[in-house]
Amino acid sequence: MEQEIEKCAELLRAGKVLLYPTDTVWGIGCDATNEEALMKIYQIKQRNEKKSMIILLDAAERLPMYVDKIPMIAWDLIPHVSRPTTFIYPTAKNLPDKLAHADGTIAIRIVQQEFCQKLIRALGHPIVSTSANVAGEPTPQTFHDISPAILDQMDYVVPQEFDTSFNANPSRLIKFLDDYNFTVLRD
Repeated sequence: MEQEIEKCAELLRAGKVLLYPTDTVWGIGCDATNEEALMKIYQIKQRNEKKSMIILLDAAERLPMYVDKIPMIAWDLIPHVSRPTTFIYPTAKNLPDKLAHADGTIAIRIVQQEFCQKLIRALGHPIVSTSANVAGEPTPQTFHDISPAILDQMDYVVPQEFDTSFNANPSRLIKFLDDYNFTVLRD
C-alpha cells in the first residue's frame, strides 16, 4: 500500500486527477489546494463551477488550517462519529474560493478509511472528494457502476484492491448553524 500511496501523492502534487476509494463511494479527487486541478474536476463532471465540493482530511487536528471558525459543538461531535459524516463549517480558509459554497461555508469529512488517511497524510493537503459521475446522474454505488466516459478522463485510477469500504452510500451531511446548534441535511 505504501508504494501506491506515494505514487498517488506524487500525481496529486503534479496537479493530476485521480479516481480513488473513499470511506463512502469511489471519488474523483485532486489536491484541494490546487485550483487548476479543481477546474479539471468541474470539467470532467460537467458541473456548475458555483457548486461547492467536499474535501477530505485525515485528522480533526488539521481543521484549523482550513476552517476559519470551528463551532464549539464540532469538537464534541467529531470524536463520536461512527459512520462517514461530512460537516459543513461556516467559513473556509487556505482553500480555493471555488471549493466553498456561495455563502462561504465549506464541507469537510474526516476520513477513517486507511487508504484515504494515508494519502492525505502523504500529500500534506486535503483532497477533493466528489462522486464519480457526471453532474445530475446517479452516484455509482460500486467501482463497476462508474461510467467508462468518467474512467477515460482520469489521470490515474487507484487499483480496486485498495477499496476497503463497505459503505456504498454518500456520507451523512450535518451543517453547523452556530457554536452550539446544527441541522442534519442528509442522514
